Amino acid sequence: MSKIVVLVGSPRKGGNTSMLVDSFVQGARQHHEVEIISVSDVKVNPCLGCNACFVGEKHSCVQQDDMEKIYDTLKNVDVLVIASPVYFYGISSQLKAVIDRLHNPIRDTFKIKKLALLAVGAAELPELFDAIKTEYQLCLNFFKLDNAGMVLVRGVNAKGDISGHPALQEAYDLGMKI
Repeated sequence: MSKIVVLVGSPRKGGNTSMLVDSFVQGARQHHEVEIISVSDVKVNPCLGCNACFVGEKHSCVQQDDMEKIYDTLKNVDVLVIASPVYFYGISSQLKAVIDRLHNPIRDTFKIKKLALLAVGAAELPELFDAIKTEYQLCLNFFKLDNAGMVLVRGVNAKGDISGHPALQEAYDLGMKI
């Protein structure tokens, strides 16, 4: 049994990203412990780029926000899942702030071995996810993580548009196979 954390980057509760995550979690909970962190429920400031976290043994950030809780959670995680709506061809700014704050040497203490990506976009463009997939691949390479899989959904915009979409089953299946 692995421990999985899903970082949900959508500020819209019960929206398409949340529905996709729910399907993934239903599958993953068949064999694993799963925790969901909704970034809209935590206060995480953007990285200041000051590199204070590179000084001292605790690698503490000068900012006093909820990122410390996220660091503590990620220390014992085997699989990290990033879930986001697409905002102007990238992940949400709320999720980006969390990811940027992982540029802290404390990340070297994490047990994470696999990374997965769930993303939802309104546009139908073939290249809709290109920038996100590039950043995802760079993270896989840099941290030497295994790609656990991706579910990328185009053409869902209004809340609930993803209902009945085949991607919900795809997300469930991904959760089952992790």
